[in-house]
Amino acid sequence: MIRDVLDPNREVIPAGTELWRVHKSKYRPTQFNPTLADLHLSGGRFEGTVLDPYRSLYVADSALTAVAESVLRSVPWKGDRREIPYANVHGRTLSVLRTTRELTLVSLIEEKDLAAVHQTANLLDDERSYPMARRWTSEIRAQAPDAMGLVWQSRRNRPLHAMVLFHDRFDDCHCSALEVLPGRGIADLGSPEGVEEVNGLLDPLRAEVSKPVTW
Repeated sequence: MIRDVLDPNREVIPAGTELWRVHKSKYRPTQFNPTLADLHLSGGRFEGTVLDPYRSLYVADSALTAVAESVLRSVPWKGDRREIPYANVHGRTLSVLRTTRELTLVSLIEEKDLAAVHQTANLLDDERSYPMARRWTSEIRAQAPDAMGLVWQSRRNRPLHAMVLFHDRFDDCHCSALEVLPGRGIADLGSPEGVEEVNGLLDPLRAEVSKPVTW
């Protein structure tokens, strides 16, 4: 049951926009994640649940933002660097997508956008708020039926943007709104060449992926 009357602000992503995605290599670059989050425990901040079972696809507006959002979560500082476990990149790919039409998203970028949905930055910044964020996402979806996803300021590469797309807000062939740009990105983040490229991206954030001892 929806508790508040919200007034979400929209952000339009133009056709032709390049978006970057880190995903498991076994998935297609445009394949939405079918895994549903637990209502109270595990799962992503904006993933569907049994109460609102949509599939999700996370993207970002730059390669660094996509990588940082994927691998820097809960990585502590060790001196002046952050060491990312190799497991965070093993079996993963960085793909580049391009929108073939406009995407209308609910904006959570500015404080006024958060206020429009009766929230504060805690919705985005507090990792303990994931269950509340999933519930609030369902309320936003219910009151913004035209919204194809959400966009917000990346916690790990401010002020650039991260996004989540909802599969049920696209047509029957939802992948047609996103095309893959072959030959771009990094096919295997866990390969020696992939780790080197990822570390080059992450260097401005003073972070690097640790190399496995078997190399």
